[in-house]
Amino acid sequence: MSEGRELDQPEEREGAVRPSTAAARRERRASSRPAARKDGSSAESKKSAVKSDDSGDDAKKGRPTKARDGQEKGPSLIGRFFRYIREVIGELRKVIWPTRKQLVTYTGVVLVFVVVMVALVWALDLGFGAAVFELFG
Repeated sequence: MSEGRELDQPEEREGAVRPSTAAARRERRASSRPAARKDGSSAESKKSAVKSDDSGDDAKKGRPTKARDGQEKGPSLIGRFFRYIREVIGELRKVIWPTRKQLVTYTGVVLVFVVVMVALVWALDLGFGAAVFELFG
């Protein structure tokens, strides 16, 4: 009887082993979920729709890109310039502009930081200069 159990154990272990690939994990999760989704379609119908879409791509592979000989050209240089200006204005409207108080505060912070960094570089330069004159001269 112990021999029968030993033979059955590896098969049971294979089912309990964690899937090693992402595809296997997705398949395992999908099998434990209910088939219905929020939009009313089932997981199986989505899988079959994906498979049917993939088969159409194989026929398109290998065909050359369509030529643009008969197509109209894009807008002129002036048209593109005005479109660019309209898009810039549209993006500037989305910007959250700081208030005067915030602007003064941020400017002060930047100026203090710059002064501190200039003082640090000046001190390092003075120190390295003195060290070089002591070594070489």
